[in-house]
Amino acid sequence: MPRSRLIAIIAVVVVAVAIGGFIAYDQILKGDTTAALTLPSAAPSAATGDASSTSTPTASSAASPATGSAAPAASSGSVASGDLAGNWTIATGSVAGYRVREQLANLPAESDAVGRTGKLTGSMTLTTSGGKTTLTAGTITVDTTSITSDKTQRDQRLQNEGLQTSQYPTATFTLTQPVEVPAAALAGTASDITLVGDLDLHGVKKSVSIPAKAQLVNGTISVAGSLNFPLSDFNITPPNVGGFIVSIEDNGTLEFLVNFTKG
Repeated sequence: MPRSRLIAIIAVVVVAVAIGGFIAYDQILKGDTTAALTLPSAAPSAATGDASSTSTPTASSAASPATGSAAPAASSGSVASGDLAGNWTIATGSVAGYRVREQLANLPAESDAVGRTGKLTGSMTLTTSGGKTTLTAGTITVDTTSITSDKTQRDQRLQNEGLQTSQYPTATFTLTQPVEVPAAALAGTASDITLVGDLDLHGVKKSVSIPAKAQLVNGTISVAGSLNFPLSDFNITPPNVGGFIVSIEDNGTLEFLVNFTKG
């Protein structure tokens, strides 16, 4: 075969691979522009019950909660301490999911890939003593099989790659250290807390510390936070399409906004 023809064939193959990779990235793996989960500026619905009864939000609809930069009036969050003690269950409007930066080969990613679900179950226990309110126990379980993003192809691949949701259908966080709830949070102002507990994800359980914010408004305690971690900590291998590695780095973020109501 003439050398010129061989070079031409190689050039065509390279171009075809590049185009095919771009199409795979654009149609399957290209991320969206969903904002991070934060506390709502207005109180969510105080309806009790399993959040799984709500429709599963997409990556775009899950971004609807406002940033919560303007705290509601203190009177809207204040309740008698005796009313705080007891068991609180996850309520409607709760959302959890992942955020990961994607990349095709060495090309920069345009945005993050975000997947979320409203199918959460769990509860927390508050105690009151000496004017202090303490979170003494809590568990949140996420149905990973219901996580959706803006690309159905990505969601389908996560069944057997990455999160491998078909093999690991749930992820659970269990509080292991008590947390004193700031008085400002109980008065309706978003306040910092740290949640220390065991995260069971992808068949691996690890102790983690999650920075979060909490507030009580109109009988609902909302907690929003995120945890950035190396995917390898939980034996998660970034998925690829046609041999193209799409994760920029071994790093991901767990995000959540969970509402609790008494009872």
